[in-house]
Amino acid sequence: MKKSITPNQIKENNRNLIYQYIYLNQNVSQQDISYNLHLSRPTVTANLNALEEDGMIVKSGLIHTEYVGRKAAAYTIVSDFRVGIGVEILGNEIKILAADLYGREIKSCVHELAYKNDAAYFQNVCKEILAFRDSAMLCDEQILGVGFAIQGLISPDAQTVLYGKILACTGLSITAFSTYLPYPCAFIHDADSAATAELWISPDLKDAFYLSLGRHLGASLIADRKLITGDHGHSSTIEHIVMEPNGKLCYCGKRGCMETLCSIDALLEKSEDPDAFFGQVRSLEPAACTRWRSYLKHLARAINLLHLIYDKTFILGGYLAPYLNESDLTFLYEEIRQLTPFPESSDFLQISKMPKHMIPIGAALPFIQQFLML
Repeated sequence: MKKSITPNQIKENNRNLIYQYIYLNQNVSQQDISYNLHLSRPTVTANLNALEEDGMIVKSGLIHTEYVGRKAAAYTIVSDFRVGIGVEILGNEIKILAADLYGREIKSCVHELAYKNDAAYFQNVCKEILAFRDSAMLCDEQILGVGFAIQGLISPDAQTVLYGKILACTGLSITAFSTYLPYPCAFIHDADSAATAELWISPDLKDAFYLSLGRHLGASLIADRKLITGDHGHSSTIEHIVMEPNGKLCYCGKRGCMETLCSIDALLEKSEDPDAFFGQVRSLEPAACTRWRSYLKHLARAINLLHLIYDKTFILGGYLAPYLNESDLTFLYEEIRQLTPFPESSDFLQISKMPKHMIPIGAALPFIQQFLML
């Protein structure tokens, strides 16, 4: 026997529908809401008053229409009514970012802090997060949660690092951080974090292979707008596909992994400035161009291999993305055509639409998505 829907459930559903309508359409009038959601004017009025009283929405001027008469009040959500915080954990620094309900950056900062697998390090990270909260003038009630993007494979419940050789943090529990913070906390693989940000900014993106070209190589498989982790949590760990069995030693202990050929560390020296390097490339300095072409050839081999498996859009993201241009894509296509057995058109490679702060933003977004339930 089906349970009947209670009046309170209907009331709550109407409130959520109205809030989401305002969120998606931004400046809207009471009449728009009533007409498009098929709700009575008294119902809409009561919910707008309640949402405004709770601080979730605000009047933002008047809506100009073609009709003669009194202009309607425009309603919009308060974008920082709730915020998500994303923290990217790297070997020598942490990046902290607060994002509003539209996924827009409110404030960000970077702190030099060498990773150590001990309580003092975790406590220092949390101190920086709390200081960041204060500098951004956020209150605890506003913060939906803190997402920690990390270079490692994460458990399905986002509470444990299953494989973290880069930082030597395998087995790390989220309680190492949540003990010192009054908010929900969760881990997210850094490549998945970047892919989450890409999905957020690309609502029409359905299926794709996201390549995170950072200091370390990463990837995320997107199918029907969902990230595919696999039965054992290591789908898309393409960085450990062996391409040259006698090649450079990878941090995983094998030789010639894709990581050793297609990461930024495979292209640049540890202390080398990417801005300076790509300045030389675009100025056609011979030595830099030779290194860049060699890197792109390795990347083309990797993309061709992966594209034969997953014939979808490939997004080139990560910290290398801002330096890529159309001439680089043309070079990649030409190399791939020499490798693939099939006719290959120039339509499946894209440069990320969100190359800046994509990892910390992506770490904050799951909390925002859960709040909005979109």
